[in-house]
Amino acid sequence: MRIATWNVNGLRARLDFVLLWLRARQPDVVGLQELKLPDDLFPHDVFDAEGYQAVCHGQKSWNGVAILSRKPAQVSQAGLPGEAEFGARLITAQVEDLAFTTVYCPNGKSVEHADFPRKLAWFDSLEAHLAAGDPGVQAVVCGDFNICPTALDTWDEAGHRGRIFHTDAERDRFARLLERGYGDLYRDLHPEGTDFSWWDYRGGAFHRRQGLRIDFLLGTEPVRRRARHVQIDRDWRKKQEGLTASDHAPVFADLD
Repeated sequence: MRIATWNVNGLRARLDFVLLWLRARQPDVVGLQELKLPDDLFPHDVFDAEGYQAVCHGQKSWNGVAILSRKPAQVSQAGLPGEAEFGARLITAQVEDLAFTTVYCPNGKSVEHADFPRKLAWFDSLEAHLAAGDPGVQAVVCGDFNICPTALDTWDEAGHRGRIFHTDAERDRFARLLERGYGDLYRDLHPEGTDFSWWDYRGGAFHRRQGLRIDFLLGTEPVRRRARHVQIDRDWRKKQEGLTASDHAPVFADLD
């Protein structure tokens, strides 16, 4: 079973690119983030033609999350409880025996911005929401977390320490999610890995390897035991067939 996560940075702008990737990688379940379109404009028919059902929680111009799956998906949660004012940022669906959640976590903008404490509060709400679940079930939480959990996950720890994505407060929130029974599938298999999943479009950051790892596949222990391969799909941060990529690369994992 292949699962994946991808911040597509606007589905309408990236639809043909996403279709190329789906055909190349053939995932079974995918969490998409930053759709930037409302539910009534989601291209269900396009994904149906590719063999994927879709469930979505969208929002006009901003945010938005969706799950694509080859098997039927039953939505159990749309939106993070108590955080509706921060936009459409979470959806959970049951796909066979897997509880699959995708999230688009707030950016926070900067540590001085009013959105920063709201970001921390959003993560507190996410932790409380996940704490109500059973860590013994097959469950995945994936998406764009907008946090670099460790120094290995940033190209410039010394220069960015204490700045957005790199603060103790953010890292503490991420660590608390792991304490709720979720593990970082990439880090499980690549304990010293320094791959990144996001690069700024500006300044040649991608080619200069000035990136961050902020996109994650987190799994409960039963999922972690099944993980055999986890890859940040760096080649799909490059143009494909003349189409412009998202500023995020997909991340996928193969499970037994």
